[in-house]
Amino acid sequence: MELSREQWSELRKNTPLTLTADELEELRGVDDPIDLTEVTDIYLPLTRLLNLHFTGSKKRSSVLSAFLGHPEQRVPYILGIAGSVAVGKSTTARLLHTLLARWPEHPHVELVTTDSFLFPNKVLEAEGIMHRKGFPESYDRRALVRFVAEVKAGLPEAYAPVYSHLEYDIVPGATQSVKNPDILIIEGLNVLQPAPPTSLAVNDYFDFSIYVDAKVEDIRTWYVDRFHKLRRTAFEDPKSYFRHIAELSYDEATAFAVNVWRDINERNLVENIAPTRGRADLVLQKGADHSVRRVRLRRT
Repeated sequence: MELSREQWSELRKNTPLTLTADELEELRGVDDPIDLTEVTDIYLPLTRLLNLHFTGSKKRSSVLSAFLGHPEQRVPYILGIAGSVAVGKSTTARLLHTLLARWPEHPHVELVTTDSFLFPNKVLEAEGIMHRKGFPESYDRRALVRFVAEVKAGLPEAYAPVYSHLEYDIVPGATQSVKNPDILIIEGLNVLQPAPPTSLAVNDYFDFSIYVDAKVEDIRTWYVDRFHKLRRTAFEDPKSYFRHIAELSYDEATAFAVNVWRDINERNLVENIAPTRGRADLVLQKGADHSVRRVRLRRT
């Protein structure tokens, strides 16, 4: 079912705003203009829905335990967030991570991005697919599925690799420890990708999934704008993989960004990411100003 922004915002009911403007500033992505009005109108109704869904999933788990005659076991709730590069899914993930942890129940919430499961650059280079970084084949799908399966199974601790956006590579030997969370958020480009035959996909473990959507031409504009912002900030760091881009002129950098978008990110979006939109439980449809204009919710 499709709801307008106005219809969706009315579903907030009495869900309180537990975020300050300063905290939101820290959570925002580069060049993401999200404000507290957006949080109130879009994300508070969403957290209310997720709270109801989370409660329902716990009840279903209790019913199954009773049926099997097993002691009741807490099963982590897995939330998946998908969408294109530069569409704002990382901001959505960080925002939900903060808001969900502030529910009255104070659940333990963890956030892991699928960037952590990219193959190291040396592997991508050896396979000749460095230019397809971000495409499905550039991820260690088995390691990602194994990690999420361990969390879902209730293991006391599971480990994910660590990815450095500064160095544009997996950090050798570094790990992120995830200790038996109540809620795990998995955010990434291809988290709704179906699995090969006879295999499991990471989204087979999801309790709920969100796709952040926008028109391709709008995302292209956001990508180029973000690229210029990074060129003036993170890319100037001597350790940055993209340090050489900071030396380019504005026009040269624009041409570079447009080419990268057209040859890599837009292709990946059209061929791999956008086709998975229909698999999501909820779609946030953004307008050209980055605000969510419509929400689509799967009813069954």
